Amino acid sequence: MERAYSKPFVVRITILGFIAGLAVILLAFFIAAVTGGYSFNFSGIVEMHRIMPVLYFLDIFPLLIALASFYISRYISRIRMESESSSEETIHRQRKLYHFVEKLQEGDESVEYIPDEGDALGKAIVNLRNNISQSRKEEEIRRKEDEQRRWSAEGMARFGEILRLNNDNVEELSFQIIRNLVNYVGANQAAFYLLEDDDEADVHFRMTACYAYERRKYADRIVPWGDGLVGACALEKETIFLKKVPDSYLNITSGLGKANPRCLVLIPLKLNDQVHGVLEVASFNIFEKHQLEFMEKIAESVATTISTVKINLRTAKLLRESREQAEELALKEEQMRQNMEELQATQEEAARQSEKFISFSNSVNHTMIRADFDVKGTLTYANTKFMQKLEYSSTAEVEGKPLDIFLDRRDRVWFEEVWKKLSKGGKHFEGNMKLATKTGKELWILATFTCMRNTMGDVDKILFLALDASGQRAKNLELEGQVNAFSRSVVKADISPTGDMIAVNDMYIETLGLPYEVAMKKNIFETVSPVDRQNVEDAWDDIIHGNPFDGKLRVNTGNNDEKWLQVSLVPVNDTNGEIAKVLLIAYDITSEVHLAIEVQQKEETIRKQEELIQQKEVEQNKKLRETREEITNQYRETEKIKVRNEKLLEELSEAIVTTDHDGLILFMNKAAENLFTVKHDEVANQNVRILFSDTVKDNFVTTYLDPARKKIVGQRQRVTLNPRKGKEVNATMVVYEVKTGREITYTAFFQPTTNS
Repeated sequence: MERAYSKPFVVRITILGFIAGLAVILLAFFIAAVTGGYSFNFSGIVEMHRIMPVLYFLDIFPLLIALASFYISRYISRIRMESESSSEETIHRQRKLYHFVEKLQEGDESVEYIPDEGDALGKAIVNLRNNISQSRKEEEIRRKEDEQRRWSAEGMARFGEILRLNNDNVEELSFQIIRNLVNYVGANQAAFYLLEDDDEADVHFRMTACYAYERRKYADRIVPWGDGLVGACALEKETIFLKKVPDSYLNITSGLGKANPRCLVLIPLKLNDQVHGVLEVASFNIFEKHQLEFMEKIAESVATTISTVKINLRTAKLLRESREQAEELALKEEQMRQNMEELQATQEEAARQSEKFISFSNSVNHTMIRADFDVKGTLTYANTKFMQKLEYSSTAEVEGKPLDIFLDRRDRVWFEEVWKKLSKGGKHFEGNMKLATKTGKELWILATFTCMRNTMGDVDKILFLALDASGQRAKNLELEGQVNAFSRSVVKADISPTGDMIAVNDMYIETLGLPYEVAMKKNIFETVSPVDRQNVEDAWDDIIHGNPFDGKLRVNTGNNDEKWLQVSLVPVNDTNGEIAKVLLIAYDITSEVHLAIEVQQKEETIRKQEELIQQKEVEQNKKLRETREEITNQYRETEKIKVRNEKLLEELSEAIVTTDHDGLILFMNKAAENLFTVKHDEVANQNVRILFSDTVKDNFVTTYLDPARKKIVGQRQRVTLNPRKGKEVNATMVVYEVKTGREITYTAFFQPTTNS
């Protein structure tokens, strides 16, 4: 293919050459005419041709000059156009690279730049762009993870405050939880199911709250234990996450209509493997992993709070019942004491006023169980109350019967010793005991056995008086069981008004980690942490004046650790209305307090990390600007050096060929073009083997031509070159290796030698 050139330039130079040649001929004819005496006209010129025929050859000189001008101008035009094309291509590549760098400076990483094989700077900038993009992607991932952690921490703190403020009302607590949870996680509807297991025959879940579209819904659903997804979630004690919700299960309804949610989450509210309820959340959007983990953590905290609320309610109920029963028992004991005092007074008065005994006896028969026994224990008289309580229909069934048949078989052994003392005129007996009715039922009584003496002072008979205490006894046993269960589940202590310990339960010993003797010796002010001691001392005066105290206190354990307790200090009055003792009831909340502290510490850590990240971003942007400026300066300096080196190498007499590590030709000077009879533009970016014939046998040259073999670097050797055009050439050859970053180039110097 013929190489392009500028035709107007060639024509102009050719014409100028022809005119110059013509001018030279005319000048020659003029000089010849002047020196030879010829006339300078057409006839004179013809005469000179006749005399000097050699001038005919001079006539074609303008044509020769014009022809030479034509070829010379065409060659010059080609060189200029190729140089301009190469320069434009270099400038175009530089402009593209500069535009690419400007876009990077503006933060636009989407712009593309494809560097040439030899464009080391372009490749370095592209690699820099890729590294920056990768760093930003990694930073975005870290930022997203930090945002998720901060979101979870803020949510935990927010719900911790909700649980703290609403821990006395389960329904309000459940509504506040689902309302805030729906808004915080971006859900559409939620329901709160609370386990009601007071009746073992009817264990079920009751929907205590329902919330959708920022409105409170009417909650009236009852789910039996084990039924549906709610029951399955409670049985498995694991979270159920459905991305495909059955059409008939749940609809999210608003004023615009109703639709089936895209996902449904049911989370058990469990604490210590015990389920207290189920949290159900529905949404049109699929929940992410961190949202599910957040809701599960919230469920754990809610379960802890619900468990505490239940215990508090149960404790308050037991305490209220205990107070009522204690007051009732104290009243009855007072009545019994008064009755017994009256009975004793009556017995003493009966010795002096026998006529009043009958009246008293009749009144007793109407109010108390009464029977008379002789000293041998044989029943001689029984009143109607005795017959009714022991289920006998007539006195014939009981008179003459021994006392043993009316006693419970377990009381006969110990009462035998009591009876022996009574029959000998010993001290009267008072106390609780158990009788056996005709049908074998147990009858608890508050009994009195008193000796009745004759005028001689001997024991005549034994008077038996009693009150039915079966109902009160059953209540006392139930109350004792509840109090025992309560004592095993909470920290409990009885404290005197001065702050000394009266009694402590096992949970108190276990929580404080102290031996029983040590715990009893420490008063309440020595037990609490020095930080809270002043607060307790300030509140103690209010407590012993009848004002209960509720709050959080820190106590010192036997291991020199601190524990947090949720404490209630309740004053207990005696029958005279005076403060008899102070009842301490507490729960260990150390883990909850530590969790709150940990959340606060994590928030502070996240805040510091954010500040550090912002500082690093500022520093990174500054370094990036400096790097961009440095790269731009290096690029300009490199271009200057490259142009200067190429000009220098062009003028060397040695043939120079530069290739990359793959053997592709990057540069040839004019001496190399002459040596291999080929132009640089014809072989640029082609393998260097194109300069040699396929029959190269010299080992030094072969290692240079093969990219896979290690070059012989720095050694000057005589070689025989086999150009594809021309004859074999003897030359001295040396190869140098240059490393620029990760790029490796090889420069070969060839100096032809003459055969000696």
